Amino acid sequence: MNRREFALLASASLLATPAAAQDAVAEVIYVGGDIITMNDARPTAEALAIAEGKILAVGSRSEIEGKHKGPGTTVIHIGGKTLLPSFIDGHSHYINSLMVAGQAQVYAPPSGTAKDVDSIIAAIKSFAEERKIPKGELIVAYGYDDTVMPEGRLLNRDDLDAAFPDNPVRVDHVSMHGAVLNSLALAKYGYSAATVTPPGGVIVRKDGTNEPYGLIMETAYLPVLAVAEPMTPEQEIEATKAGQMLYARAGITTAHEGATHLAQFETMKRATDAGANIIDVIAYPFVTDVEKIIAAYPVANWGRYDKRFKVGGIKVTIDGSPQGRTAAFTTPYLTGGPGGETNWKGELTFPQEVINMAVKRVYDLGVPLNLHANGDAAIDAFFTAHEFAAAGDLSKDRKVTMIHAQFTRKDQIPKYVEYKIRPSYYTLHTYYFADAHIANRGPEQAQYISPMRDSIDAGLRPSNHTDFVVAPLDQMFMLWSAVNRVSRSGQEIGPGQRITPLEGLKTMTIWAAEQYGEEGSKGSLEPGKLADLVILDRNPLTVDPAAIKDIKVVQTIKEGQTIYRA
Repeated sequence: MNRREFALLASASLLATPAAAQDAVAEVIYVGGDIITMNDARPTAEALAIAEGKILAVGSRSEIEGKHKGPGTTVIHIGGKTLLPSFIDGHSHYINSLMVAGQAQVYAPPSGTAKDVDSIIAAIKSFAEERKIPKGELIVAYGYDDTVMPEGRLLNRDDLDAAFPDNPVRVDHVSMHGAVLNSLALAKYGYSAATVTPPGGVIVRKDGTNEPYGLIMETAYLPVLAVAEPMTPEQEIEATKAGQMLYARAGITTAHEGATHLAQFETMKRATDAGANIIDVIAYPFVTDVEKIIAAYPVANWGRYDKRFKVGGIKVTIDGSPQGRTAAFTTPYLTGGPGGETNWKGELTFPQEVINMAVKRVYDLGVPLNLHANGDAAIDAFFTAHEFAAAGDLSKDRKVTMIHAQFTRKDQIPKYVEYKIRPSYYTLHTYYFADAHIANRGPEQAQYISPMRDSIDAGLRPSNHTDFVVAPLDQMFMLWSAVNRVSRSGQEIGPGQRITPLEGLKTMTIWAAEQYGEEGSKGSLEPGKLADLVILDRNPLTVDPAAIKDIKVVQTIKEGQTIYRA
């Protein structure tokens, strides 16, 4: 769509303001740029009026100013920029945003500088020196990507021991399904040669010994996830505001907490009670902690916001990470398992019977389900669990979202439709991890990751997500990845699954709102909805698709109030 086509669309879409808002006076009217509404009945507009934190009217400038401009109305000219609904996070790990401000960042280029073991160590050392971290204190880094390490030289316990002999060090894997620990950190979290690898877990051992060599993954990593580093109430409030500003800078006003344990829930609840939230946060308790969280916060309180926080449903994880080679597939990995296993297909996190009962428990509670499944075998396992738990009414809309669903087979898409399962895809893998997927799974399967085009054509309305902190919070880069599907090495990854920029925006606005059952209040610019807005420096619908990733967030507005300005 070029700018002329956009203007014609705008002129054709100027509908009348609802009668209920005919005489209301706006507090603010936005004019002077492109306004993308995400409302198919009125796709674009010249002006938007807001009052009391909600959208009052959308339409032509003459209409809006004529009916809703009063003596106290502020008219804001956005200077040719683009205004649209703020972004809704399809899936991330919000709780980590509270922590990463106090952690070393070791993303691989272009997101960071950690291209090999030496640069990872250097980044962590620089961070520790800048923060003057004393001996004995835990040092945490995030973003370690073993798939791009040159010549397969991976980070291990001995590397960290040599560099940090006096501090426990934990370097979180980019998948967020594991970490590399040094000896002091292994001891801190209770790992030793005597630790038995649990089903569905990975503990890499040093050659010729039973000693953990640093990398802990999947169910073996749960003891680390269960430990929350203590913060004072003041630190919790400060961390909450700092973490939420990471989302606001990306144009996001609704964040997703995708696997909440009890200690993390308590942190979020204390910050909420203290009035610290500047954006909306939706938490999904992890299945292992559900009963404890229900005891503290009954299900009757779920599903509605209290001071911008709500419990949205329950998270069940049934496999791991494809780049970490722990996702469950029906065919073997070409590169073996993370611990050198042969004929390795990955593993389900839990046995099928346990998955069946977990899904049934969620359905019986009548709350939404977020189901993590990456490999095609894990997706099959969920369908089996759904058929068990929903027997007699397989097509009822239970607000189930399949998180990631990356290696969906084409023959699985009709079941998403039939069972009313919404996929939340992860198109950033076409850039960040496509080369690893080609090596691990082969080119044919890698080309079909996150099949957005086929899903939309089948009638699904998927969302898209960053899985932060696995990938940075960068909604324009995420949109670019869905529209272009180009890998880190410059290869096209499944060009047949590309979607349009407008469809890409819908995956992060109105379709994401539907995922949370919030389409009545968010996701599009319509009268009565919250004035949750973002202003971009350029229009994603009119720039060259290759330039979408370079678009910047200029301003983020939550319920009519600016919470971020570039």
